[in-house]
Formats: sequence, structure tokens, C-alpha cells
Amino acid sequence: MSKLFTPIQAGALELGHRVVMAPLTRMRSDPGDLPSDLMVEYYTQRASQGGLIVSEATPVMREGYGYAGAPGIYDDAQIAGWRRVTDAVHAQGGQIVMQLWHVGRRSHVSLQPGGKAPVAPSAIPAQGHAYGPDGEVPFSMPRALERDEIPAIIARFGEGAARAKAAGFDGVEIHGANGYLPDQFLQDRTNHRTDDYGGPIENRARFLLEATEAAMGAFGPDRVGVRLSPSGTYGSMHDSNPPATFGYVAGRLDALGIAYLHVVEPRIRGTELIAETDAVAARHLRAAFGGTIIAAGGFDGPSAEAILKAGDADAVAFGRAFIANPDLPDRLREGAPLNAYDRSTFYGGDAHGYTDYPRLQRAHEHSAAE
Repeated sequence: MSKLFTPIQAGALELGHRVVMAPLTRMRSDPGDLPSDLMVEYYTQRASQGGLIVSEATPVMREGYGYAGAPGIYDDAQIAGWRRVTDAVHAQGGQIVMQLWHVGRRSHVSLQPGGKAPVAPSAIPAQGHAYGPDGEVPFSMPRALERDEIPAIIARFGEGAARAKAAGFDGVEIHGANGYLPDQFLQDRTNHRTDDYGGPIENRARFLLEATEAAMGAFGPDRVGVRLSPSGTYGSMHDSNPPATFGYVAGRLDALGIAYLHVVEPRIRGTELIAETDAVAARHLRAAFGGTIIAAGGFDGPSAEAILKAGDADAVAFGRAFIANPDLPDRLREGAPLNAYDRSTFYGGDAHGYTDYPRLQRAHEHSAAE
């Protein structure tokens, strides 16, 4: 029997299967960073009985934006729009958690209130591009946060979680991965601070852990997850000792009793793992984290089944495959072929490449149409 389609408990989340929809930035919100009708349709299509969706990354404050067109959760006006999404997912028998986001230095002045510089733990620029109102723009030079500014940003994660709860979400996930603000604090290439948020691992982990605790204030620990990318280099990230850094964080999150740990696996193409011994994967964090682990990163059906049966993860998150296959759990269950995705439609646009991917056509549906 396929382990992918057996039930699992992730904190307070009772899931009927282990195919998770990964958080996917798609930039289709309405003006005011409000969830759109198109977004409601998109999430409704991808909800499944007993399944878990992690929403697209959602900024907890205006200063947390790096992608024009992303929906927000920084204002009470956004609650009603998100409620339409959660109601639709629940009507399909699914569950949905919101990924809470602050991009930190991964932004541009055109996306910042008043055209100010983005903020970061230290004034170290990132390599790459933000998505501004007029398209891709190089990341702007950030300024280092003052010590007395940090608590207010952490509090915004708690406020975002409270709004997510009011909007009907089943929980939240802290985006601590992919070179965004919590990850910038955590890794020593991007954190050169000398106060209590910099230096030793215990200090560099403080921002992420306090943001998690702030979200727990709204939901409790068993409805809060955390996403990490221990071996990721996206956003010019690097840490001098990933096993120690991420092992420490995993242990602290385990002690907090969070619902799950979401780990981006160190994959370079398809399902091939990086060969370097210092690449930290979900299996390396098992000793430190005894709860539910969700693995993400280029999986297909067979490789997802393999990591579950090996015991290195408890569920698997799919990203690009879910973009192109709204009925992905059904296709994986039946061994059906997958639609190919169109990368050119990933970020921004209309229904094309968003809500127009076909579902499986079954024999009884063909008969009914004849």
C-alpha cells in the first residue's frame, strides 16, 4: 500500500493523506494586496479531501514585500478576502495554513513605503532580483535594523497569525527558508550583528524562534509550522556550519512542540541529491526534531514514496507539480501522467497557467458527455 495515501497527524492537523501543496508565490492578488476571485478559484481547484495546502507566502507588513502582486495579511481589510479562500478549501474537505513572510533584504525601494531601503540583520546586499511594479529589478542595498526595531517586526508575525486565524486558516507556517528575513538572521553570511541577535548560533536563531512563539500566541504550538532550507543558497545565502546551526534550530522547535517542520531538501536537479557531506537534509534533522517532518524539493510519486518509507520524512510537499496539476493527489494515487508546467506563467498574469490546467478525464466523465 502507498504510504503517501495513509493518514497522518501533524500537531492538531489531522490529514487524510501525505501529499502537501507547497507554498507557491503566484502574484495574482487584487489592488490593496487583497485575495482575488482568481485566487479563490485556484485554491479551490487544488483542495482535496484530507489534504493540506500551505498558502503562498504572505507578508505580515508592508515593509516585508519583495514581490508586487502578492496578497497580504498586514491589514484587517485582507481578512475577508482570505476567508473566501479558506471557506472554499474547507468545503472541499481540505485544510490550509498560511505562510507568514517578511523578505528582509530581498526587496527593492520601489516596493517599500516611502521608497525607503529594505531592512536586514546587517547591511549586506543580496544577489538577484525582486519583482517590482514594473517587473524585475535588482535587490536594493538594505540597511541594518536597529536593536529596538526588532521586537515590533516579531510582533507583526503574531498579528499576522491572529488575522490568519480570523480568516479561518487552520494554522500558520513561519517562512524561515530561502534567504528571507528569519533566514538572514539565522545564517552567518548575512548576520554580522554584535548584539543579542547576532554572533553565536543561540543569538542568530533568536529572531526565528521569537517569531514562531509570536504566532503560537494566536494558534498555540500545535497549529504552527516552520519552513527551513538548511542547504539552500537561493538569495546568496550561506552558513559556516549548517549541521550545527540547523540542528540547534530543529531541537529548539521540537521543544516548542510545533505542528511540523517543513524542510527544503538539498536537490540540484529532479530528485538527485547533492553529494556533498555537509548538505543538510530532512534525515539529518530527525535526531533533533521528533515531530512531523514535511520534505520538499523536486519530488515525484516514486521518490516521495521512498523518503516516506525510509522514515526520513512523514509527508511530502509538491510545488511545480501542483501548479500544473490541480488534482495532483488523484494523479499520484492512480499513477496517471502529469501535465507539464509553463514556467513563464509562474509569477503574475491572469488565468493562463494558473487556473486553466486540465484535470483528469475519467471514463465515466466521457460517457456522461456523450
